[in-house]
Amino acid sequence: MTTPGGLLLVLAVLVPFVAVMTGLVLGGRNAERVAMATVGVGLIIVLAIASALLSSREAVVYLLGGWAPPLGVALRADGLSVVMMVAVGVVIAGVAVYGRGDFGTPVGVRETRASLTFWLLLMAVWGALNLVFVSGDVFTLYVALELLTFAGVPLVCLDGRGETLRAALRYLLFALLGSMLYLLGAFLLYGAYGTLDIAMLGERVGAGPLTWTAAALMTAGLLAKTALFPLHLWLPPAHAGAPAAASAVLSALVIKGSWFLVVRLWLDVFPGVITWSAAQWLAGLGVAAILVGNIVALRQVRLKLLIAYSTVAQIGYLFLMFPLAAGARAAHMDGSAAVTGGMLQAISHATAKAAMFMAAGLIYAALGHDRLADLRGVGRVLPVTVLGFALAGASLIGLPPSGGFLAKWLLISAAVSTAQWWWALAMLVGGLLTSVYVFIVVMRAMAPAEVGWAPKRVVPGYQQGVVLGLALCSFLLGAAALLPADISGLGRPAIAWAAP
Repeated sequence: MTTPGGLLLVLAVLVPFVAVMTGLVLGGRNAERVAMATVGVGLIIVLAIASALLSSREAVVYLLGGWAPPLGVALRADGLSVVMMVAVGVVIAGVAVYGRGDFGTPVGVRETRASLTFWLLLMAVWGALNLVFVSGDVFTLYVALELLTFAGVPLVCLDGRGETLRAALRYLLFALLGSMLYLLGAFLLYGAYGTLDIAMLGERVGAGPLTWTAAALMTAGLLAKTALFPLHLWLPPAHAGAPAAASAVLSALVIKGSWFLVVRLWLDVFPGVITWSAAQWLAGLGVAAILVGNIVALRQVRLKLLIAYSTVAQIGYLFLMFPLAAGARAAHMDGSAAVTGGMLQAISHATAKAAMFMAAGLIYAALGHDRLADLRGVGRVLPVTVLGFALAGASLIGLPPSGGFLAKWLLISAAVSTAQWWWALAMLVGGLLTSVYVFIVVMRAMAPAEVGWAPKRVVPGYQQGVVLGLALCSFLLGAAALLPADISGLGRPAIAWAAP
């Protein structure tokens, strides 16, 4: 049945898309105003959904048209959905404020294609992500994923340069391949079980060749969209070549959509099918991403490319939760610490990486380049920006009291309690490698400038404030340990993993 607050789920999806259509009709200058107004309304809706979940402690549900599954489609928001929706809303708000400096259209200035496109795509990404988080069936998730893809790809090539167009096309090819594999797996599930509703599939799905094939196809497709090693080749040029505000959206948010689908499938649809061994293989790819991404990041000469390869590495941490949760279940222990750690890692990475890409954009504006060897002097003219970059980097490293520290603490604790020490070692090595390139960037930025040097452009203070604000969100996220309840576990059934 539709629960109190269920209609809010529809509004969370519709309001951003209504803003897209309204902005398209009203034009570039007004599209910015529509987007800023929508940010405020959207945040209120998301907080209201969180309040409904906390008050009832049960999943918020809305039945579209009043028809219950399998005939109808249900929207559901449990603890996993709500924490991601709140995090995405905060990052979207920060990017929107920051984007006014790069894509705003002042009075008397001619409207540009890039400005109009940015605001429309920003709202489209938000609406698509909200649909990913509240979708209650596998096919609606596919629709949401496609909306997210076609909103995210154009963000790469807003400047229209040849190299960004090539990066966008490569991104699109990987995304379409992933979608095809995912949809093929969904067809197999429907043919075998007669429904695509996640709750019903979780009850009906059983181990067998067809189910294993569907799980493998859908997971492989989503890994291509998430850019998990070795399917990461499209990510660095796409994220490094896009404008700073677009890079922040792509790295912090867009890749989280496909990762969230993996979480939804493995925890809610296939927990009785996915074995402990399969989870080990998936996390093994995550460790490879951590090592390769960090090592290649250390070899970069441009700041944005360094941050992009850092994203490749940080994606790897997100997949360590699966063997830890599976190991806890196999040992008849509570696996919520591993799931909560994975969700905290996703949220702290989203806020930190958005701050880092936007900081890189401001550094480029001030210096006229982002070469790592020539960052001296930027700490004097952009002290707030460099501080924000350092705090975001501290969260990626996992220094207390950051969200990255709490996430890694939970994951390492789960690794120790389930006797999977090798994952803890991988996290510690990854943190050390991350600390090296964060230290290099900060030290070079703090070096004194040459005599007579002046910045190319004066950076608005509010843009620096956004960078620091998002970095502080990530750095202080460790305070989530003081919350009286594990919000990510609200409204969720127990996970019944398959035997090893």
